Amino acid sequence: MGDPLEERDSTAGALRLVADAAGPYLASLGDRLVHDPATAPLLDELDGPLPELGDGTLPSVRELLRIGTEAATHSSGPRFFHYVVGGSTPAAQAADWVTSLLDQVAGLWPTSPFAARVETVVLGWLKDLFGLPASYGGVLTPSATLANLTGLAAARHWWAEQHGVDVSADGLLGLPRLPVLSSGYVHPSSRKALQILGCGRDTVRVFARDDAGRVDLAAMEADLAATGGPAVIIANAGEVNAGDFDPVAELADLAEKYGAWLHVDGAFGLFAAVSPKTAHLVRGVERADSVAADGHKWLNVPYESGFAFLREPRRMAQSFAMPDAAYLPVGDEARINYNSLGPESSRRARSLPIWATLRAYGRDGHRAMIERHHELAQLLGRLVDEAPDLEPLAPPGLNVVCFRYHHEGFGDDRLDELNRRLGVELLEDGRVYAGTTVYRGRVALRPAIVNWRTGEADIALLVSVVREIGARLARE
Repeated sequence: MGDPLEERDSTAGALRLVADAAGPYLASLGDRLVHDPATAPLLDELDGPLPELGDGTLPSVRELLRIGTEAATHSSGPRFFHYVVGGSTPAAQAADWVTSLLDQVAGLWPTSPFAARVETVVLGWLKDLFGLPASYGGVLTPSATLANLTGLAAARHWWAEQHGVDVSADGLLGLPRLPVLSSGYVHPSSRKALQILGCGRDTVRVFARDDAGRVDLAAMEADLAATGGPAVIIANAGEVNAGDFDPVAELADLAEKYGAWLHVDGAFGLFAAVSPKTAHLVRGVERADSVAADGHKWLNVPYESGFAFLREPRRMAQSFAMPDAAYLPVGDEARINYNSLGPESSRRARSLPIWATLRAYGRDGHRAMIERHHELAQLLGRLVDEAPDLEPLAPPGLNVVCFRYHHEGFGDDRLDELNRRLGVELLEDGRVYAGTTVYRGRVALRPAIVNWRTGEADIALLVSVVREIGARLARE
């Protein structure tokens, strides 16, 4: 085959191939292995020299479907607990196909008023869902990491301004080190954002009162008082090992008292605001200067989808606009150019799946999902408590449960090794997918429950498989 122009009549047939494969594949997710190591040889079939003559549209799509539906990690299914990763709801998945179909240039109003308007609508809906003031600015990003980067870039601009410097124009040269304070819950994505921004990943000063990382408010306040100038506080809404939260309201009090910028990393924990049963965990988030969260976690929309919200909307344009590009239009409140408000210039219309899932299921549907997953975490915690060979390492969090396999007579070193091997074998086994972490110095499992498909049977299977493999490894 040659020029794609010669294959223009193949488009509908190629999409039908995907649609025909979708039904059986999605229906199989509840029964198939999350990952099957036996399919590894299929990956070699993807390789080879770049074709001189292509195979054509239909054969190529057919081959990709054949390999992908078998060899992919089926993380959109109900038993992927390894990271905080949701699957795509039916509405979000279909809208993602629409996104590819329409292929909008989503960063500029003139290239797609449709995409810009949808993004404005969903940002308003998300602020409403999370209880954030309608006056906050916002932008969609590819991930929580870039949402954190967006918020911290605005914080950096604000901080430099206090020193009489426009950091966007003149850079960091001559400025002191940016003071960044957090608890021991600070996530690597915040450090990565600071690294990208030139502030340094080790800028963060950690104030923890115990080896779990809980914030030491008194020590943080003493440091703020000693700093005697503008600083940035990172509050962590949802810690990844045990699902714990920093006290956002108390950190907001400190920020207000000492004139600091408060950034909330709410990658998955911000969704606690959706339910009255859990909203207390993020009390005070509406007082933050910047807030970051992740859509492809608990909103259950496809990768890539994050969002950042700013108390002062102008800070986004100050941090990300490209004022010297004469060919780019200047936006206004009615015609927003979102590529000037975040780190991307070329942007996919990631607002469409968010619009579809919020329109399809509304506030009540998302509240029901959050509450169901919280109840499943409580169920998992009870099953761990009841099992003689499982040991809880922390109370069940919002949707994360931290525990380890325990064998009588094994010391901590042997238990660490046992659980490390258990994590490896869980991933190789494939019936459930849950890896390990280190929590309070001990190797542990920390399954996270965020997939809209997950139910009680999946939680029971997780416990059963952990105990089965753990017992075998202990005997060995």
